[in-house]
Amino acid sequence: MNTEKESPFGDAYDDRIVSVGDFEPDVSVEDWVAKYRVGDLVGGPVFWTAIEALSPIRTVGKGRTGITLIRPTILQTDAATPYAGFDRRESPTRNPAVSVHFSPGAYGATGPGTYVFTFAVEAFGTAAFAPTGYAGSGVVDAAGSISFSGRRTITVILRNVQPGQDTWAAIEQTSGASWSWFSTRISHPPLVLEAFQP
Repeated sequence: MNTEKESPFGDAYDDRIVSVGDFEPDVSVEDWVAKYRVGDLVGGPVFWTAIEALSPIRTVGKGRTGITLIRPTILQTDAATPYAGFDRRESPTRNPAVSVHFSPGAYGATGPGTYVFTFAVEAFGTAAFAPTGYAGSGVVDAAGSISFSGRRTITVILRNVQPGQDTWAAIEQTSGASWSWFSTRISHPPLVLEAFQP
């Protein structure tokens, strides 16, 4: 029996505190203006309140909403900010990924809607990701590839999703350094108002 304070698995407690504001957004205000104008939105709320926030300590939402972690190297739920760590070098035959399944109808959706999935990720060196998703008869809006180092959000937008359609959004690492996933927020797009030009 190991009675020493130090865990045989390395640092037993990660005391880093990571907040949502620490992540650089990958979609700027200008990008939102280009993507959404008030007249383009059809029905449903258009506010930036989270419908659901999933993390390593909250992995299941309503209906079939939940998280799938593919090839994590560590899942630290007792850290100051819980996270799942990934290292592609440790799984060369399968790319690490985080996938979020979402059931709009379980959250009260009664008509087509647009949903924004925001993955909070920290890369410890340059890492490349392929964001993707499935929107049924709707449309997936995601960057083909994104590469960065440091803390950043990766956004996947599912447009015109039917309320009974089970959907998903995911990020898959395609190359680079180790990284951590902290959370994924599912929300409606932010309200974008344009200044009236006389």
